Amino acid sequence: MFPNLLSDLSPLWISLKTAGLATIATFVFGTAAAYWMLGYRGRWKALIEGVLIAPLILPPTVVGFLLLLLFGRNGPLGRVMQHFDFTIIFTWYAAVVAAIVVSFPLMYKTALGAFEQIDPNLLQVARTLGASERRVFSRILLPLAIPGLLAGVTLAFARALGEFGATLMLAGNIPGQTQTIPMAIYFAVEAGEMGEAWLWAIVIMTLSLSGLVIVNLWQKGHEQKLHGQAGWVEADEPVNRGGKLIVAHAGQSVHSGQSTRSRQWANPQLPDTTTGLLVDIEKQLPTFKLNTAFTAQQETLGILGGSGSGKSMTLRCIAGVETPTKGRIVLNGRSLFDADQRINLPSYKRNISLVFQNYALFPHMTIAQNIAFGLQNLPKSIRAQRVRQQLALVQLQGLGDRYPHQLSGGQQQRVALARALATEPEALLLDEPFSALDTYLRSQMERQLLEILSSYRGVTLFVTHNLEEAYRICEKLMAMSGGKPIAHDSKHRVFEHPQTVRVAQLTGCKNFSRAVTQSANLIRAIDWDISLHVLEGIPDRLTDVGIRAHQISITIDSHDQNSQSENTYPCWLAATSETPHRMTLFLKFNDPSHDSQDYHVQAEIFKEKWNAIKDQPFPWYVRLNPDRLILMVNE
Repeated sequence: MFPNLLSDLSPLWISLKTAGLATIATFVFGTAAAYWMLGYRGRWKALIEGVLIAPLILPPTVVGFLLLLLFGRNGPLGRVMQHFDFTIIFTWYAAVVAAIVVSFPLMYKTALGAFEQIDPNLLQVARTLGASERRVFSRILLPLAIPGLLAGVTLAFARALGEFGATLMLAGNIPGQTQTIPMAIYFAVEAGEMGEAWLWAIVIMTLSLSGLVIVNLWQKGHEQKLHGQAGWVEADEPVNRGGKLIVAHAGQSVHSGQSTRSRQWANPQLPDTTTGLLVDIEKQLPTFKLNTAFTAQQETLGILGGSGSGKSMTLRCIAGVETPTKGRIVLNGRSLFDADQRINLPSYKRNISLVFQNYALFPHMTIAQNIAFGLQNLPKSIRAQRVRQQLALVQLQGLGDRYPHQLSGGQQQRVALARALATEPEALLLDEPFSALDTYLRSQMERQLLEILSSYRGVTLFVTHNLEEAYRICEKLMAMSGGKPIAHDSKHRVFEHPQTVRVAQLTGCKNFSRAVTQSANLIRAIDWDISLHVLEGIPDRLTDVGIRAHQISITIDSHDQNSQSENTYPCWLAATSETPHRMTLFLKFNDPSHDSQDYHVQAEIFKEKWNAIKDQPFPWYVRLNPDRLILMVNE
């Protein structure tokens, strides 16, 4: 028996040939289909998905029967092939076709899953760096999806190798021509040749399982290379010494560097839109509507707002990652988007860099390769020089050969910034770039960002929810709420003279009361049940009065001059809240508090002041300085 079996290995060669060709075709078609479906958002997506995976859930004989109807003499494809005097029925080509059809869903679903696991920010940032869709696919999506694609190839090969029902229906069982290993096993069992069936079964199991084992071992090594070994010791963080930011690594002292720029920036003078950025857009989402309009010149414009206010969506629309429903976006006189004119430049043509919250560094590229990614159109020597300049700019010399997982969070943030600036963009969009850093690193990175932006001649939009950070970094501020700008002015005016309660809240004010006018310089704070003298003109539609917690003065002596001045009232303590350096006191005017929730205002004082007054008897005295009162109108 075994000598006869060894002399006729045709089922092995036919199986390897058909499964190999089927796997190649399945890889190409399955990967292409997965990439297309990744970006498809049409109404027929569910139906198309069902058709693509149907061979996975239908019985193989049903698949074979449908293929027979399609390729048979009277089938649509069969009649076409007859004109060329060609047929695939009962040939090894039929075995290949059957193997392709039944293995396609495995390759497609695995490839789609691999693509969906890739951070979409990586693809989006690649586009903003000037990469076309073809380059995004070949340099970012495909390399990062390789482990999943290899798994899909292995599963598709194993499925093609083991195909029986559809192959039998379409190709038949012709020894030496269409008989694959599964059919050889079936007919050996039917003939009572159990030894032959066992041998073929061992062969097919060995081929299938060995492929899975090899791929699993490779994937494990690939993951360790891509994301690093557990316990990796990160490079040193920057240290502020004597007012200079230095980074120590491998015994090397790093000094600040300067970036050489070839672009000559014009001085923006909006609203003629020949320079600077003009945004006037709407975007309708299922549960949210963005409706924003503003201009920005050669400056850093901070965008404040709570979660869901439209801050990040605004940046994404400007960068071309999202498409507005209507409106226009103009940068230095060039229309990036205009719904009326049907203009919508793709991200890679906008010359705008976007830095995401998670930095979106390409994990399979070195730091130098990350920075050079957007410089593919430059000669190699100039590209290398630009990379060195950017590494010096962010004080990361000597780290170009490392991978992102080998850097600390602060260093990754600086690489993302260097990569964004390397393309010399006309606009730099920063989407909460410090949100992933701890307090110390935020301070260090903030100072370095200020130094970098001082030499940048484009428009910078800085999205943050950190008030103090926005105040230190930005020259102008725009507050957003509900998808709309509710304030846009210099940072001093936005913070010191907020016009509405919502703007005051976004800028950190915690104390509010409904208010009515009593006379030319006197208002009544209804919720606090006190009258207040004011210095600034009272708005005609006054609705609220507010004061910041740190601007409330407290004294304990009833004979103190401050306790006798205007806007001063006795108060009682309802509750306290402690931070490392400050105390927040919850105070009630005129009467003792009944519980911790019975209070009128919050006052913030340093702990030294708290230690001096905490044991003193009540009432204490609170003064609301007329200079510090915020008068507001309806939204």
